[in-house]
Amino acid sequence: MAVMRSILYVPGNNPRMVEKAPSFPADIITLDLEDAVPPAEKENARKIIAENLKYVGKNGSQVFVRINNWETLLTNDDLEAVVWEGLHGVTLAKTGHPDDVKRLDWKLEELERRRGLEVGSIKISMLLETAKGICNAYECCLASKRNVNAIFGAVDYCRDMRVKLTSEAVEQQYARARMAVACRAAGIVAIDAPFVAYQDMEAFEKNVLDGKQMGYEGRMIIHPSQVEVCNRLYAPDPADVEWAKGVVKVFEEEGLAKGKAAVSYNGKMVDTPVYQNALDILNAQAEIEAKEAQRKNG
Repeated sequence: MAVMRSILYVPGNNPRMVEKAPSFPADIITLDLEDAVPPAEKENARKIIAENLKYVGKNGSQVFVRINNWETLLTNDDLEAVVWEGLHGVTLAKTGHPDDVKRLDWKLEELERRRGLEVGSIKISMLLETAKGICNAYECCLASKRNVNAIFGAVDYCRDMRVKLTSEAVEQQYARARMAVACRAAGIVAIDAPFVAYQDMEAFEKNVLDGKQMGYEGRMIIHPSQVEVCNRLYAPDPADVEWAKGVVKVFEEEGLAKGKAAVSYNGKMVDTPVYQNALDILNAQAEIEAKEAQRKNG
């Protein structure tokens, strides 16, 4: 689950959109029980999601569910409804403190044991979307072995900070950078915020590339049209893949095999960190190709 380029959100109370979800080639499809679902529809959404977990993931996407945060008193009912076979993970909205994550970890284990699921199989994703969540980002990221990613929630963060959300995202720079560093330090994947001006593809692509340079490796997306952009831009550049193949070949044949820690490739020095970076690129590309093959083969 290292590759999480595109995380498409689908309202859990919308049967038509749930039915269409498997047709979108997102790495993760997240069925929503939080902001996209009005209070009167929560119970209906839980039923729809529980009935469609395996269906939504039939084409190879991981299936997550965004659950309401503990302060709403809805979290327990959300979990009781959706933790079944076919669920790969849950995303905890408005995560503010590591204790929120620890409590979720405990509840997931209790449900896994009660329902005969493998203990630890349900992963945790966190939405860090408040000032408190950003301040506690590193501790939250370390709070459970189930944690696989954290998502920067720019919309709620800006509301909490009482600032205007813009496509230029200058107001998000500090929190966006802090969260990416926290994820890397904790060894989990940093997922960038939704880009609400979804029809402005030029601005979206620029924003994706800006975040990628901060260390983000995927995106929470709110419209299917954004899936292709994310899958393309968060994948290794073809030129980088070719470079990585050359680096690995030269370093292993001229370096490791001959007891050297540095060699030359295309006029530049290649040492162990460069070699490891090349391996990371090739591993990511291999996982992406495996995902695409699984989707094609059904």
